Amino acid sequence: MTTVRAAAVVLTLGLASRLVAQEPSDSVLRRDLLRELVEINTSDSAGHTRNAAEAMARRLIAGGFPAGDVQVIGHDPRYQGLVARYRGSGAKKPILLMAHLDVVDARREDWSFDPYEFRELDGWYYGRGSSDNKAGAAMLVANFIRLRREGFTPDRDLIIALTADEETNGKSIAWMVGEHRDLVDADFALNTDGGGGELLKGKATTFTVQTAEKVYLSFQLEVRNKGGHSSVPARDNAIYRLSDGLGRLARFSFPVRLNETTRAFLLRSAPGRPVAEAADMRAVARTGDRRAARRLSAQPFGNALLRTTCVATRLSGGHADNALPQVARATVNCRMLPGHPADSVEATLRQVLADSGILMSRINQPRPSPPSPLRPDVMAPVERLAAEMWPGAAVVPEMSMGATDGLFTRNAGIPTYGVSAIFDDPNDVRAHGRDERVGVKAYHDAAEFWFRLVKSLAGQDLRS
Repeated sequence: MTTVRAAAVVLTLGLASRLVAQEPSDSVLRRDLLRELVEINTSDSAGHTRNAAEAMARRLIAGGFPAGDVQVIGHDPRYQGLVARYRGSGAKKPILLMAHLDVVDARREDWSFDPYEFRELDGWYYGRGSSDNKAGAAMLVANFIRLRREGFTPDRDLIIALTADEETNGKSIAWMVGEHRDLVDADFALNTDGGGGELLKGKATTFTVQTAEKVYLSFQLEVRNKGGHSSVPARDNAIYRLSDGLGRLARFSFPVRLNETTRAFLLRSAPGRPVAEAADMRAVARTGDRRAARRLSAQPFGNALLRTTCVATRLSGGHADNALPQVARATVNCRMLPGHPADSVEATLRQVLADSGILMSRINQPRPSPPSPLRPDVMAPVERLAAEMWPGAAVVPEMSMGATDGLFTRNAGIPTYGVSAIFDDPNDVRAHGRDERVGVKAYHDAAEFWFRLVKSLAGQDLRS
């Protein structure tokens, strides 16, 4: 070996040793990544998802990933996400790991402090996106770096997809699976933005796995009238006519319809509920008992779990204080059960409104997605690891009432499982709200769960 080459090797080894010595611990890295993401304003009004994607790309490349396996891409220059691949042996089809970088807008005057300033206080990490969903993005990137550092070789490729517009229209993931399927194609997907853990009085009671989503569909209702002077009111009043129809809708409930996910949710959740409620949950799941379903439906969550729902969310009418209304309009938002056809829902609404003078039109086109099957090869490791980390917490399949990027991956034929693993008090959920936060312990525990789960699913048996 020449002197120059020997010197170069010594210098390289010296730099490498200093870099190793300077590598942060896993928990410090996770915190740093979350802080970095929170302090990049990725609300739709500000944009900057490209900045967040590029920041995570730099972290991965610095962690040893080839630049060719880390791509910042998007359907629009303003909406850029990241796709990163951890190469495996190829023995099995890849696993897709999902999170989103964008957040809901937050106003400084609504918060106790700047929402885009990361704070740690009293066992919480605060900041917009700290729980929805920058915690998920930070966990995935941190775990990739940790796996690389440990020299782990999976039996399949692992793919991270961080999207740019989940909170608005989901075009980012739709573009990825539609135009760049080769980058994200997988046997199944795990989504950090679904499921989660329930803490009641500080105790972990339920670990939910999101396997299905309701379908979003809004209608506009409109009544038109010739109007006139308010001093000579006519019986045919656009506002009254629309209100009468909305009153009939308010008194209507769609029939109970269960699927594999909701039936499993009722049966597995029952042991942790009060005796009477647990009996009703079992009765509905096993026999469809109507009286039990009526009692469960008295609570908003129970009602939404059991059936398609349609509710008035906006109302407007008239144009002057001294004129009869010529137009009255309302928006009705429906959350349809998977498999409930939109045409059937629309036909039912027309029957309920029972007035041909109430014109109804769709505001958006629904995107239904099939529930993901409860695959034993996915669910068994989830259940085993959840039992190890949160003993006594029931693992429960969940149908979410809202929508996630999982809608698009399910529709692309990629079964998707939301396993956030972040435990929180259901009575103090702050995602999209004031002073959003995630528990420090909850965040790091969830990251550890994901680390172990991915290793288990990618070829390493972690059973003791």
